[in-house]
Amino acid sequence: MIVELAAQPIDSSRLIASVSRPSNGGVCVFIGTVRDNADGRAVVKLEYEAFEPMALAKLYAIAQQAAERWGPLDLAISHRVGVLQVGEASVLIAAGAPHRGEAFAACRFII
Repeated sequence: MIVELAAQPIDSSRLIASVSRPSNGGVCVFIGTVRDNADGRAVVKLEYEAFEPMALAKLYAIAQQAAERWGPLDLAISHRVGVLQVGEASVLIAAGAPHRGEAFAACRFII
C-alpha cells in the first residue's frame, strides 16, 4: 500500500504499476485535476497545505477501511501539496482487485 503526500508532480505510472498484479483482474484509477473555474469564477492555481503526520494518518485509515470492506486490494493514494496550476493532477487513487466491482467501489470510497 502506498499512501503519500507529494510536493512534486504525481508519478501516475509508478502508482498504477504498484497496484497492477497478475491476480488483479481490475485496476481502477481516479485522477483529480485542477480545473480552470469554480462557482463561475476563474481559477489560475490552487495551493494545498497539510499537516503531514495527520494527513498521512487519515489517508492511511481511509485506505485501511477500503481494504477491510472490499479486500483483497492493492492501493495507492497520492495527494499533492504546494502550488498547482490548472490542469495539474492534485490527487491520484489507484485500486487493484481481483474483480472490477471491488476496485471501483474502493476507489469511489477513498475519494
